[in-house]
Amino acid sequence: MIELLIAGFACLAGAIVWDLVVPIRVGPARMGGPLLAAAGSALFVVLGARAMTGRQMTADLHRLLALPVGGLRVDHLAGLFLVICFGVAVPVLLAVAEWARRGLRRHGIGGGIALLLAAAALVIAADDVFVLVGGWELLSLAFYLLAGAPQRSGGGRAAMTAFSFGKIGGGLLLVGFLLLAAPQQGPGGWRFADLAVHLGPRHDIAYALLVAGFASKVGLLPFHVWVPPTYAAAVGPVRALLAGAAVNVGFYGLYRTAALLGRPPVWLVVAVLVVAGITAILGIAHAAVQTHLMRVIAYSSVENAGLILAGYGVALAGWYVGQPRLVAVGLLAATLQVIAHAAAKALLFVSAAGPERHVGSDDLDELVGIGRRLPASGAGLAIGSITLAGLPLTAGFVSEWFLLEALMQQFRLTGLAVKVAMAVAGALVALTTGFAGVTFVRLFGFVVLGKRNGQAATNRERGDLGWLGGSAVAILSLVCLATAAIAPEVIRFIAAGLDPLVGRDLVTQALNGPWVLQPVFADFSILSPSWLWIVLPGFLALAAGIGLTGSRLAMLRVRRVPAWRSATGGVAGHDRYTAFGYTNPTRKLLAGLLLTRTELRALEAATGGRAGSGQRGVGDVQLGYTSDVVEAVGAFLYRPLIRWTRRVVAGVKRLQSGRLEAYLAYMLAALIALLAAVAGMGHR
Repeated sequence: MIELLIAGFACLAGAIVWDLVVPIRVGPARMGGPLLAAAGSALFVVLGARAMTGRQMTADLHRLLALPVGGLRVDHLAGLFLVICFGVAVPVLLAVAEWARRGLRRHGIGGGIALLLAAAALVIAADDVFVLVGGWELLSLAFYLLAGAPQRSGGGRAAMTAFSFGKIGGGLLLVGFLLLAAPQQGPGGWRFADLAVHLGPRHDIAYALLVAGFASKVGLLPFHVWVPPTYAAAVGPVRALLAGAAVNVGFYGLYRTAALLGRPPVWLVVAVLVVAGITAILGIAHAAVQTHLMRVIAYSSVENAGLILAGYGVALAGWYVGQPRLVAVGLLAATLQVIAHAAAKALLFVSAAGPERHVGSDDLDELVGIGRRLPASGAGLAIGSITLAGLPLTAGFVSEWFLLEALMQQFRLTGLAVKVAMAVAGALVALTTGFAGVTFVRLFGFVVLGKRNGQAATNRERGDLGWLGGSAVAILSLVCLATAAIAPEVIRFIAAGLDPLVGRDLVTQALNGPWVLQPVFADFSILSPSWLWIVLPGFLALAAGIGLTGSRLAMLRVRRVPAWRSATGGVAGHDRYTAFGYTNPTRKLLAGLLLTRTELRALEAATGGRAGSGQRGVGDVQLGYTSDVVEAVGAFLYRPLIRWTRRVVAGVKRLQSGRLEAYLAYMLAALIALLAAVAGMGHR
């Protein structure tokens, strides 16, 4: 087992060296780094699968490195997340290799990818605090490199934002672990198995700090503001590694925290449930009104972070009230959502890379009908969209069904606060799933099925995903669909991974027969996504057969007539139905959440009074109507905080006069204050 771990890290180290040393002038040479990273990822998948079967790995590096810390351990839970993270990374890296062959023009991105994957593996396999925190810092550095390396407009700001939130998360984790390790004596106190878990204020504060630290990486409110700009600043299918693979490290940390600390305080349960619901609805609300494809997909990651944390909150509620079945259904729903999100988000970002290169923009109005010209990308965008919309026959349908069923178990709880919190989270998640359908119907309709007014010049060589990229789309699409078709086997797979948190026998109680599922609790409700794969196509075939028979094959004769297009036929230019116009009802309906701003203003000076250039009001003045939304957390939390921080920094800079006597005076004042404090403590 240790050989697999070493070989995986060796492949990633080789990818870093390849990126630094091998020239990129020749196209095939650019593929070496991503392919080496894919090989390393495949080895980590094998390692995780073997750990889930009971062959756990422990590597004690203390003696080898002559350090008091340095333990690695891959148990069932770590194996589960190794399979999820790196199982998604393997096909994505195939697409990255094809993209690098065609478009890579500089060093750094390949090394950043390898560093990202190595850091993720290090965090998942960590067995002590220092290894985990070290891996976390490397992960933050990798996000910084991948967001800032392309040198796009705003890329530097996005990279620094991602790095800053990574440092904040790392600080929260370090303080939380220090609180747990403080009662221990000796170097052994830094191993997870030796950390203090006695209930009390220290336990509760550490629990909250660890949850907040890991949640900062997944994009939970109020840490979500770094996600959209960072994903948008990265390039091509590299975004799929950030959103589909690396972000799952945060979810792993949340699971590991629960396994380590057990029963949470009631206020933390309430906070996680309510914040998760708000994060979900806020994320999908902003995704619904974005007009750039990458930001739509990025804000969907915020939404899914809320959905996953809602399931995690149900599990925390189960731990709090001492109901293992509630823990099982919450973790099962959250893990299914992790799998669905990882596969679908990676699929969307990989598929979107082709149209973005083809058109040179990710504006939805520029991408109208691109799925017709790039069928591989269009198919991937279609399947990824319906998966995240939670439609039947996809992994998203199964995961969201389990999540809603888990939230409906609030009547089994004791305590009004937790009951109300779970009810609020359930209502917000239900509303979120509805708006997710609206969001991805727009993406599906405009990008995949839309018909462009006027044929733009095409360049299939630039826009095509290539055979490696097409293979990646096919594999990820298969995962999105097969997860629903073989849902019972997926649940057995998850049950093996969740064994350190809740017995696999409890999780497998979600199986009410060979192909029928239930939310762990018997006689509540049932679903069979496997049978849906048989019944729905069967009914479709039956309806087609009846239609063909009744019409005496007249249905096969095609009659071509103009389609009804909501009075938009023949409308071109700015007067046509746009992605922005489609979202106007959402901006109006969720104005309180999005803080929608509208403005009607005179444009006479800007237009010079040209006739026919817009609406005209009183006095023949041309009027312009604008509407936008506000990121509330950024506007009302971080901007005032940044202004206050700048004032403090400016004040501190004034103290740096460069005069030695001033610095000596500061030291003397500090010494006097310290002596006074010590004297006061002595009198007590």
